[in-house]
This record gives sequence, C-alpha cells and structure tokens, in this order.
Amino acid sequence: MSTQVEDPLDGARTAAALPPVDLSPLRRRRTRAAWVQLASILVTLFMALPIVLIGLSAVSSRSALAEFPKPLLPSEYSTETLLAFFDATGTFPALGNSLLVGIYTVFWSLVVGGPAGYALARYAFRGKEPYQVFILLVRALPIVVLSVPLATMFLQFDVYDTVFAVTLVHTTLALPTTVLITASIFVSVPTDVEEAAQIFGCTRWQAARKVVLPLALPGLAASSIFTFVLSWNEILGATVVTLGHRTLPAQVLTALEEASTAYRFAGGFALILPALLFIFVMRRYLVNMWGTTLR
Repeated sequence: MSTQVEDPLDGARTAAALPPVDLSPLRRRRTRAAWVQLASILVTLFMALPIVLIGLSAVSSRSALAEFPKPLLPSEYSTETLLAFFDATGTFPALGNSLLVGIYTVFWSLVVGGPAGYALARYAFRGKEPYQVFILLVRALPIVVLSVPLATMFLQFDVYDTVFAVTLVHTTLALPTTVLITASIFVSVPTDVEEAAQIFGCTRWQAARKVVLPLALPGLAASSIFTFVLSWNEILGATVVTLGHRTLPAQVLTALEEASTAYRFAGGFALILPALLFIFVMRRYLVNMWGTTLR
C-alpha cells in the first residue's frame, strides 16, 4: 500500500492564491448602525428634554422658579408648585373630566371602530378602498370645522357643556385611526385559525370572540394608547363644546393668560404625566404589536 505525502508547499500556495477578505461591507454596516443609534439618541433627547425640564420646574420652589438666569437644575426642590396648581379652583374636577372622557373615548372607539376594522379585514365589498380614504377625511378637516357645528347641535339637544359632548367630539376624531389600526391588526390574524374554530363547532361570533380577539388583543391595546393620548391632549374641541365642565387641558389653556409661572409649569407637568403613565402601563402590548418582545 502506497502512502501519499502532502507537500506543505502546496498548502502554502493554495492559501496564497485565495483573495483577501473584503471587510468593507461589515464596516459600512457597523457605521450605519452607529449612525442609526446616534440619530435615535438625538431624537430621544429632543423629545425627552422638554418633559424633563417641565418636570424639574414643577418640583421647584417658588423662589427657584423666580431665579434669573434660571439654572438647568433647580437650586431648591419643593412640592409647593404642584400643590398650588392642584389647590387652584377647578383643577380636580377638570382632571376627573379628562380621565372620564379619555376612558369613554377609548371604549366607544373600540366598540364602534373594532367591528368596522374587522369588517374591512375579513370582507370584500364594493367601494372598500374609497371608504378607507373617506374615513380619513375626518382627520383632514380642521377641528374648528367639526367643533362649531357639533357645539350648535349639542345646544339644540341640551347636551352642551357635558362629558358626553366632549366624548362624542373625541370619538369622532379617534374613529378613523382606530378603524384603520384595527383593520391592519385583524388582517395579521390568520383566517385559517378562525375557520378551524368554526369547523370545531364555533359560530362566527364565537370564533371572533374566543380566537381572533385574544390574538388581536396586543394590537387593540396599542390602538387604545393612541386613542387615550389623542383624547387627553385635545384642547380646542373640548374648549368649544364646554364652558363650566372643561377637561384639564382646556382648563389650563383658558387660565394661562392670568396664571402664574408656577401654575403654568405645574399644569404642563400634570398634562404630561397621565399620558406617560398610560403608555408605560400599556407598553408591552405596543411593543408586541411591532413584532418584538419586551424583556
């Protein structure tokens, strides 16, 4: 039996014949990732810095707010600024009105917009595409165009200056977004799962309630985030259709002209905090809707 001995020179010649590894694509990818991270940090700072400054001013003392030039960090912390805001007349009733309007708007938007989104996702009918464009016209119109006719109608039906009136305005504004978001959510739920449930004895309603709805729950929760924040931050419509039962943003807006600096900072912080808390509670559903998992 003959043995073949490998010449080490052949291996060296083969290695020398291989082309060098091009690392430029990897470098470009890392560079792009670094730029994306930097851009994300800058956008986050741009959005978070005003919130942080308003929060610091809200927990500053009256004397610290009156300092000039005003330092970046307060020289003295105190709760008197926030207490002065909450002790102001009408603050707590306005806060309760805002919470009620936000909750009612989320409820009615899902009750009305959820089935509409399900119908858009599951059924094909004539005029489906124009209908989706048509419902967006509500958001294309200025809020004044909707508020003034609605205020006139509310006066005729004796519901002006009520939580119900503001809820109707905010639900009208939130429905287009809710319908389109829920439609995209129900499209992502496979129809095979729903059909399998019907094969095993479920009716169409039972399959939608027991199978489709739990799978779409993260997306519906994310839709409720947008609806609640939209309702909480809306000012002009609530100002037009209310007078004595205003929401908190409308109350702060109408009092800004005669309000002190402490009231303005505390009011801004009070407007920001509930929306941030609501997003923090619902963030898991929002992230899951985007296809990732929050660890």
